[in-house]
Amino acid sequence: MRISIDAHTGTPDELPDDWEEDGLALLAWSVAISDDYSDFEPRVALTVEEVGRSGQGLTLPMSPAVVRHLRATLATALAQIGEAAD
Repeated sequence: MRISIDAHTGTPDELPDDWEEDGLALLAWSVAISDDYSDFEPRVALTVEEVGRSGQGLTLPMSPAVVRHLRATLATALAQIGEAAD
């Protein structure tokens, strides 16, 4: 089973003006639920790939504990730049 949850394709206006000169890539991400593994445990799968190179990205299957850790880390990062975690 694989259930898509959300996806985002980056656009140049989301990056600094000199993003190409700085060696940054335009990326897309998607989040899905998958139990396509040998232990059949459902995991949250985060896939990141360069825009225009579909199918060549990396997928990180995460347990619920890892997803909660990532969520807390992102909330901390938002707080550090003065943004609410919502």
